[in-house]
Amino acid sequence: MPLATHSTDVLIIGWGLAGLVAASEAAAAGKRVTIVDQEPRTNLGGQAWWSFGGLFFIDSPEQRRLGVRDSLELARQDWFGNAGFDRDEDLWPRRWAEAYLQFAHEEKRSWLRQKGVGFFPIVGWAERGGYTATGPGNSVPRFHITWGTGPGIVAPFQAAVEDAESRGRITILPRHKVTSLTTTSGVVVGAEGDILAPSGAARGVASSREAVGSFAITAGATIVASGGIGGNHELVRKWWPERLGTPPEAMVTGVPAYVDGSMQVVTEAAGARLINGDRMWHYVEGIQNWDPIWPDHGIRILPGPSSVWLDATGTRLPVPLFPGFDTLGTLAHLRATGYDHSWFVLSQKIIEKEFTLSGSEQNPDLTGKDVRLLAKSRLGKGAAGPVQAFMDNGADFVVRDTLDDLISGMRALPGGEVLDAERVRFELEARDREVANDFTKDAQIAMLRSARAFRGDRLIRTASPHRILDPGAGPLIAVKLHVLTRKSLGGIETDLSGRALGANGEPIPGLYAAGEASGFGGGGVHGYRALEGTFAGGCLFSGRVAGRAVAAAV
Repeated sequence: MPLATHSTDVLIIGWGLAGLVAASEAAAAGKRVTIVDQEPRTNLGGQAWWSFGGLFFIDSPEQRRLGVRDSLELARQDWFGNAGFDRDEDLWPRRWAEAYLQFAHEEKRSWLRQKGVGFFPIVGWAERGGYTATGPGNSVPRFHITWGTGPGIVAPFQAAVEDAESRGRITILPRHKVTSLTTTSGVVVGAEGDILAPSGAARGVASSREAVGSFAITAGATIVASGGIGGNHELVRKWWPERLGTPPEAMVTGVPAYVDGSMQVVTEAAGARLINGDRMWHYVEGIQNWDPIWPDHGIRILPGPSSVWLDATGTRLPVPLFPGFDTLGTLAHLRATGYDHSWFVLSQKIIEKEFTLSGSEQNPDLTGKDVRLLAKSRLGKGAAGPVQAFMDNGADFVVRDTLDDLISGMRALPGGEVLDAERVRFELEARDREVANDFTKDAQIAMLRSARAFRGDRLIRTASPHRILDPGAGPLIAVKLHVLTRKSLGGIETDLSGRALGANGEPIPGLYAAGEASGFGGGGVHGYRALEGTFAGGCLFSGRVAGRAVAAAV
């Protein structure tokens, strides 16, 4: 096959958010930058383009306007209580966590605002925890939604990259799949790989891996920003930790197929150290996409706190495993049940107020910055349009007027035969009896009442407590939930300059990493658990760090 050769100051592998940020920083410093990616150019922006656009800020103006009192000390308590750092390999992740908290508290918001990024005024409360003050979860709402969702975050960095491209400072090479990093005397001096056949595949649609040529690029520094492993179920199962039980036999996929982990192996072969591969972040509120884009395409429900969560047999999940409280705690519990699915049971009144679907394409109001549609979908009667489409077409939704009919519909779905009808009835009737009083021993109902003390929840996120079986709140809705793959929390170990470290703990000359490929910084800045809004933010921060570091080094 013909060999194409290139030379550049900085080579960036992967054009997701971390790669674009790193490229824009290096180009702004006057460096010649080359970006390669295995996908067609329609995928510029990578996985971040599909995201809901949530960002973690500390003591923001949005929080203060809603009466939320946050502080760096409280956020640090939450982060470290969540992360549970307990390994020798957590040395650099701890340092990255400290640095990221400072960034989220100080410069992050103003930096993005200067680039034209705006934020929805209502702050969300993700990963609410429900344990003690030093346990997992966010003590206060910190989930800031970008105006424009994922595309809104990507836009300024894509624009900066394309502007630099037009001026000859950046070269973008689509359909270039790196198969090896080139080293000379222990220094990474570029990369080699296959040129893939041209593809007209739309954004997110799986493309071919047919090679039609080869390439070699020499570079003063190389940044690996290739993402995680969530699109590769084989790798997810291989690295699945025992503490989360057995890996599911069936999962839905929350990321495009190109999030395949292939660069992890390539980078390790060049001497980089991979750490914390058993730390991963998968959701338990996944539903099959009725209109899929990539293979096994799943969508995550971003639930409000009111739905009753039942396991596959109909038994209610224990405290504090309520919707939106503890993602990995719920995952570990459900893996111990022996079944790959669980259920939400709720009312029409709840779905209208509380159901949001993750993904830029599932939120046309926020993504399109459409204020009129936003008011209609978030404050008007009826479920939001994308949610209603799933109610009408989704394979996992059952909508019925009576509990008997709802249970029959649940049992008719694949795997539904294990559902105990009497247990479902017992759980729902017992829960509903507790709503009749201002007093309750039901922790979920108490949390609902507490949540509505926060204006953001009361306005658009938490329905007023009511009996789910009340015909006036109907119809009844059940949603079959699947494990949905998403994020790698471990990755390439890096120091605070984004330099990839080898087995001896020393930097590998010429090699850097950023974004999910580096565990969002250090090889695992989140530890065991994430606080949400910290994935895109981790790409922003680690991409900025790496881009500035290579610009100073080359």
